[in-house]
Amino acid sequence: MKPLVVIPARGGSKGIPRKNIKPFLGRPLIHYSIDVARRLVADNRIILSTDDEEIADVARQTGLPVPYMRPSSLATDTASSRDVVLNAMGWADSRCIAYDCVLLLQPTSPLREVGDVERCLAHYTPEVDMVVSVVPAASNPYYNCFETDLSGFLRISKGDGLYTRRQDCPPAWEINGAVYVINPVSIREMPLGAFPRRVPVEMPHERSVDLDTPCDWVVAETIARLRDESR
Repeated sequence: MKPLVVIPARGGSKGIPRKNIKPFLGRPLIHYSIDVARRLVADNRIILSTDDEEIADVARQTGLPVPYMRPSSLATDTASSRDVVLNAMGWADSRCIAYDCVLLLQPTSPLREVGDVERCLAHYTPEVDMVVSVVPAASNPYYNCFETDLSGFLRISKGDGLYTRRQDCPPAWEINGAVYVINPVSIREMPLGAFPRRVPVEMPHERSVDLDTPCDWVVAETIARLRDESR
C-alpha cells in the first residue's frame, strides 16, 4: 500500500486560536501528527497542507520538508475537507508521486497512536470509499437521542423507543476525527459525506479526544500525562 498522507493545518482556527502550533505538553500540536506520519511513510509522501508560513516553519522544525502551501481560497471557514484533499492530491499528481489511498491525519487528535492508523490501513481495500476511526457514540438514537415532532414533542430518533437498557440497543458510532483512509477515486467523484461504503475501525475513548475547545485541550493533556506516568 502507498498512502499519501495529508495533514491539514490552516492558520485561522477560532475555537482554540493558533491551536496547530500551540504547545501540547511542551511540543507544538502539529508535531504529534507529523511524528505518526513519519513512522508510516517517507517524507516525500507527507503533505502538510497549510496557508500559514509560521505553521510551515514550526513543522519544518521536525525536519519535514514543507514544499507545498495551501491556496488562500482553501483556508476559509467554508473550505471543505474534500477540496483541501483534492488540492493536495493535485499537487502530488503534478510531481508524479504515486499513491493508492489518501491518509488524512488531523492535528487535533494528538492521542492517536501509530497502531490506530495501521489498523485502519489494514481494513482498506479499493472496494471501499473510506475507512474511518470511530468511538461508541455518547448518545444512542434508539435509547437516549431524541428529536421534536411537528407538535414540538420529543420522540425517539430511531426505532419505537421501547428499549429499556442501553446495552440492548444496536450500536451507534461517532467519527472521532483521528484517522481517515480515503479512496482517491471516490473523493474525486463525491463528498466524503456521500460515501456509501464507509468501514469503521473502533478506537478507545481515551485516545479519541478531538481538540475543538479549551476544555478539550485540558482533558487531552490530562489523559496524556496519566498515560505517560503509567508507562
